[in-house]
Amino acid sequence: MRKEFEMTEDELNKILDACKPVPYMIVGNYVPTSPQENANRAWQALAKERGFVWDTVQPCGKGNRFFTAETI
Repeated sequence: MRKEFEMTEDELNKILDACKPVPYMIVGNYVPTSPQENANRAWQALAKERGFVWDTVQPCGKGNRFFTAETI
């Protein structure tokens, strides 16, 4: 079942911060995680906390703190 959610400002800031590129220096063959991977992890953490399926999130047109997602 799809449900509407509203993030707090703190939750939104965590998602937005996770999307930012991270400067790094390549040492050996180590490559840090991409902004997409970081954003996915942030959504997964929020989904676990709020009880929705993280990869079903869609904007609902009410603003950047509102979205819909399938519930667990």
